[in-house]
Amino acid sequence: MKQFNKQAGFTLIELIMVIVILGVLSAFALPRFADLGGNARTASINGLAGTLRAASNIAHAQLLASGSSSTTNAELEGASVTMIASYPTADADGIGKAAQVSATATGAGADYAFSGGGTGVGAVITYSIPGASGTCQVTYTAADDTGATTVTPVVAVSVGGC
Repeated sequence: MKQFNKQAGFTLIELIMVIVILGVLSAFALPRFADLGGNARTASINGLAGTLRAASNIAHAQLLASGSSSTTNAELEGASVTMIASYPTADADGIGKAAQVSATATGAGADYAFSGGGTGVGAVITYSIPGASGTCQVTYTAADDTGATTVTPVVAVSVGGC
């Protein structure tokens, strides 16, 4: 009867090669996944911008459907949204309520911090992510009907510092 030599396990050379290959792969993969926080902040700001646009249009449609005047408050899901030029105002009682944005003036305990705002035509409110460096923000500029045609609200995104 013949006896066969069976190899059990890996040789030292094979183990070293596996470690080298894993090291090379991780050197290329690690930087790719190192800053996922920036991508998340960018996605959050872009999502908020879409929410502000949609909420503004929904409040405008609600006001038109009810046949109310351009400055009458709109009722959305039981909340009274302040309006100017048939669109939400640029404050917490206007676009903040329409979009149901969780925000505070200081940013503590909320998803977003806000600054500015007002109830007049062309007023601007800026939402940002607390703790983000640079300009990681979205601005909502209220509608203006003082000219010959109504200027609809403007939502602008800046993700330079996300």
